Amino acid sequence: MKPRPTLEERARERLIFALDVGSVREAGQLVRALHGSVGMFKVGKQLFMRSGPRIIQYVRERGGEVFLDLKFHDIPQTVARASVEATRLGVAMFNVHASGSTAMMEETVRQVRRVCRSEHLRRPRILAVTVLTSLSNDDLATIGVRHGLEDQVVRLAALAEITGMDGVVASPKEVKAIRRACGPRFAIVTPGIRRPQDDVGDQERVTGPAEAIEQGADYIVVGRPIRDARDPKAEAARIVSEITAALGAARHRRPTDKGRERGPR
Repeated sequence: MKPRPTLEERARERLIFALDVGSVREAGQLVRALHGSVGMFKVGKQLFMRSGPRIIQYVRERGGEVFLDLKFHDIPQTVARASVEATRLGVAMFNVHASGSTAMMEETVRQVRRVCRSEHLRRPRILAVTVLTSLSNDDLATIGVRHGLEDQVVRLAALAEITGMDGVVASPKEVKAIRRACGPRFAIVTPGIRRPQDDVGDQERVTGPAEAIEQGADYIVVGRPIRDARDPKAEAARIVSEITAALGAARHRRPTDKGRERGPR
């Protein structure tokens, strides 16, 4: 019988490192350095365009898991077919834009389920991107979105849940509202993780790692603070410690729930 993971191991599973680099060589160095220190590696547009699927194969051959962050957004059949190919690559997660329509999300879920059954593939988690963490209320108003930022995020998250998506990508600022609307089993992945000492960059809606977990996030995505650290592995360990402390505090606050703490699905 497999032993139950420790609190630190559970914390490490929740940390996704963003491989937002421009070369396969740099990506490989980071994968080798951080393997075993983070729960998953996020592969985004820049690296995927540079390396193609081989970077996913590289990570998986070294025992790592991949979150393919290409944010598909197109007509339903195009997104669904791209999602099938992402599934065949063996990624653990990938995402589409919730604003692509309920029809797009439903067709994506349907075709991914079908190919997993017919080809005996592991089913990845399919996430819906709500509102990018670089956007503000003013940005939404400029493009004609009449609802406030939190309302728009929750609206898109609810649509994603109805269509069978496994969860959403959203800023830590909206986690509590999503959790209230979609329940405890709906996965929430949060980028925009910055501590006071970190450079915010182009992010608008940010919090620290522990706060995001305390708000109810299942996974946090961290890139620059680890990548640009003098010792990326040590920095990842510090963030895992912060997550561990947040999980421990949450468990302490709910003593009657011992053994049933909510974790990533």
